[in-house]
Amino acid sequence: MPISAASKTYGTVAADRRKEMSGLEFVQGLVDGTLPLNTIARTLGYDVTEAEAGRVVVTVTPNDTHLNPSGTVHGGLAATLLDSCMGLAIWSTLEKGIGQTTLEFKISLVRPITPETGVIKAEGVVLNRGRRVGTAEGRITDDKNRLLAHGTTTCLIFEN
Repeated sequence: MPISAASKTYGTVAADRRKEMSGLEFVQGLVDGTLPLNTIARTLGYDVTEAEAGRVVVTVTPNDTHLNPSGTVHGGLAATLLDSCMGLAIWSTLEKGIGQTTLEFKISLVRPITPETGVIKAEGVVLNRGRRVGTAEGRITDDKNRLLAHGTTTCLIFEN
């Protein structure tokens, strides 16, 4: 069961420690708080809340620190959430000693996000995972399951 973001720690996991875990063990450690979330999660206030092989969920409640000059949530928040959930979905399929990094991603913003939107959920799902390249898709929805943004990613898979 996920723990509250307030009780989680932030930082990085040493490469030697990451090599000892499968990708799924790594991502589940982010969910259960046994591993630190990255520091951008603290900066933006998001949390990794669900993880299973090939699927990861990231959540955040947008607030006034996320606003652009026109008063809606900056698209960079959606981009970061999608990059995170899609990349972690790929990571959740990797064996010990294997890593991944984003090669490219594309997003489409389809509805405005505001602080009044409430909690939003970014769900990443693996489409294909090969030996060197993985692809995933992501969707950001509100609590009424309305689509707010969606995207795709291509990740490079490599030995750590």
